[in-house]
Amino acid sequence: MISFISLRRLVIAGCLVAPVLPSWSQPALSLQEAQRLALSRSRLLESFDSASGATRELAVAAGQLPDPVLKLGVENVPLSGPARFSLSRDDMTMQRIGVMQELTRGDKRRLRVERVQRDGERVRAERREAAAMIERESALAWIEQRYAQLLTQLVRQQVEENRLQVEGAELAFRTGRGSQADVFAARGAIASIEDRLRQTQRQVEGARVMLARWIGQEAAVAAPAGNVPWHQPPAAVALLQRLQDLPALQVLQAQVAAAETEVRQAQANRHPDVTVEAMYGRRPAYPDMFSIGVSIPLPINRGDRQGREVAAKLATLTEAQARYQDALAAQEGAIRVQLTEWESDRQRVIRLQAELLPAARSRTEGAISAYRSGKGDLLAVLAARREELDAQMQVLQLEMDTARVWARLNFIVPQDVR
Repeated sequence: MISFISLRRLVIAGCLVAPVLPSWSQPALSLQEAQRLALSRSRLLESFDSASGATRELAVAAGQLPDPVLKLGVENVPLSGPARFSLSRDDMTMQRIGVMQELTRGDKRRLRVERVQRDGERVRAERREAAAMIERESALAWIEQRYAQLLTQLVRQQVEENRLQVEGAELAFRTGRGSQADVFAARGAIASIEDRLRQTQRQVEGARVMLARWIGQEAAVAAPAGNVPWHQPPAAVALLQRLQDLPALQVLQAQVAAAETEVRQAQANRHPDVTVEAMYGRRPAYPDMFSIGVSIPLPINRGDRQGREVAAKLATLTEAQARYQDALAAQEGAIRVQLTEWESDRQRVIRLQAELLPAARSRTEGAISAYRSGKGDLLAVLAARREELDAQMQVLQLEMDTARVWARLNFIVPQDVR
């Protein structure tokens, strides 16, 4: 019978070699590189850049006076008699040309520019929110694939060990030193662990598909490499003192500012604009004439028109402020809940690594020692190894969940604006 000392040496050698093989066969992809690729290929960010450029152009246009109006006309054209339809035979006929210009008040034009600028601030805040979302979702996809890969390597190591155990059990049975039950138990164990391996491999492929959505199919072929600093405080810890820096809240802040500008615009509309008109008239038999005039709207129903417009804008402002305050409280509550979850999971990982894994490892070593000395059976060894694998996978799964929560909290704002 192959001794378990030799068997363990073979397993250890396999464990040392197995994790290294993927890095030889394909390039590595770090978390930071995955996020950089996701940002660089995002069409969503390009759309926000275009929208931001549009608001800059509109802000310039909004500050200009309306285009002047060219006015051409003919007055007192005869419709009957010898001079019918003539433009020169009747003394009353006059050809005129003029220009009219609306002189929009300076404060109104400044408010128009400010209103467009508020739209620009909203677009830039939405871009930051989109960038944070891309960084966060690409990080979550990378974490999913990275830990699925680690789980697959862990299970693959167990498969190799179980195959050695099957060979040892069959050799022991042929030499009369073991039972057929041990052979069946070893074969059952390897069938179970191989099924688990297929599950983790499917998880790896699913995670690769999700990551490819952000970084592309070619880049997603690379194997994730590196560690997630899930044990370090995420960026959200510092943001609790300045929640107004969150992109989602900055979008609402821009909407509040836009509503405030619209209120001032409605108040400015109480004061009418002046229109100036100049005209030159030409008459065949009389001197030419020049006219100038000023037009001023008369707000005779200001209470039901301008007043109600101001009231409507004030109501819109109150709505925007209420939405902002509600979102502020919701964001703070969500962050605090996730921070509590992250801290709890972090402590659990540390405790399980310090207590559960050593205990499971000691149980396996004890079962192997008892089997080697003839005081135990192979079933106990297989059960102990299965429990140790379950413990390792439990800790790895918990670490992945902790890393996910950390990523949601750490990439709540774009990294380039922290």
